[in-house]
Amino acid sequence: MPTGVALRDAREQLFGAAERVLLRDGPSALTSRAVTTEAGCAKGVLHRHFADFDAFLAELVLDRIARLDHQAAALRESAGTGSVADNLTRALMELFESVAVAVVGLVISRDDLRARLRETRPTTGLPVLTEAAAMVAGYLAAERDLGRIAADADLDTLAPTLIGAVHLLFADRKGTPPEADAVRKVVTTVIAGS
Repeated sequence: MPTGVALRDAREQLFGAAERVLLRDGPSALTSRAVTTEAGCAKGVLHRHFADFDAFLAELVLDRIARLDHQAAALRESAGTGSVADNLTRALMELFESVAVAVVGLVISRDDLRARLRETRPTTGLPVLTEAAAMVAGYLAAERDLGRIAADADLDTLAPTLIGAVHLLFADRKGTPPEADAVRKVVTTVIAGS
């Protein structure tokens, strides 16, 4: 790899490279060498910006969780417009068509990464999916406040049920992603009584 060549926004370039490796080859192929090779830089660049590879992976996941915060705000703002099922379908398609499925696989496959993430975001459940469930629960609460979801709806059960069921549709990294109709069918089934 060339040395002495400055990278613009090395952090984002390394994150982008890690995502491409994750999407193409899966979590087991994600190494510091694979990331820096994909980014076209020397391995030392990664270690100049992060204490070690686990710190890099934790920052990658935290960065992707922060992106969920933006999606959550947009979803909450859609409350009261369109149909609840369409809003949820669109949000869940966007969530799982992104790199989120690959990041979930990464978090599942690395115990040390989960432990490091819990130091900064002590949550129960699986990082990324837990935040996704909170995003859905926040939206459902907004819809409940508008009277479009039943006042007695159990949002703490509905939200993770939606996340888990839709995640299963997208979980096959090598398969064809589901169509919106398949996601909508799951959404309408889960929220039917609400």
